[in-house]
Amino acid sequence: MIVALENASSDPSVALAAPDGTVLATDGWSVARRQGSDLLPRLLALLSREGRELPQTTAVAVGSGPGSFTGLRVAMSVAKGLAVALDVPVIAVPSLASWLVAEPEVDAALARAGAREAFLLLRGEEAPRIVPAAELRAMLRGRPVVAPSELADAAGLVSAVPPWRAAAAIAEIAAARLAVHPQGDDLERLEPAYLRRPGRIGPSPEVATWP
Repeated sequence: MIVALENASSDPSVALAAPDGTVLATDGWSVARRQGSDLLPRLLALLSREGRELPQTTAVAVGSGPGSFTGLRVAMSVAKGLAVALDVPVIAVPSLASWLVAEPEVDAALARAGAREAFLLLRGEEAPRIVPAAELRAMLRGRPVVAPSELADAAGLVSAVPPWRAAAAIAEIAAARLAVHPQGDDLERLEPAYLRRPGRIGPSPEVATWP
């Protein structure tokens, strides 16, 4: 059984899947504060509802970002802790890409990149870019998107859907990767893909090269 966690936004999700990626159960919700405090309790509750236990886990999959700095650190810490405790591989999956897989009808995925900016990944593009949040509505021109509820509300994106099914997509993607690389990712080197430094330090050099 694959355990999947996604906590890159204020709309986290968890999921359980068979080793082949078939989704067994999923749970998504919205949080206003203390992002990440409900992640492990929600996972344990989902396991209980499905009559399953953590020792049945064969791999852990986690959304790697970009998105909330705190949320990503919490999810990665939980994922690594589970992988070590259960002696199973861990797989990191880009968050925004998984949101697009989870919502095949949308054209773009959005996550907060600070108070006034957002990460934007258009379907068909390989990497997200950082754009001013105030320009999102005009830029997207009503195109369907997947975005956290609080960002959609702030930007006036009335047709946005929250990424509540992202963890299920992460589990599916992880299963395909594990079929090729059963050892998973390097646990010691695995870190969230922040794509920019926290707070007001500014964008990382990698982001500066994107269009």
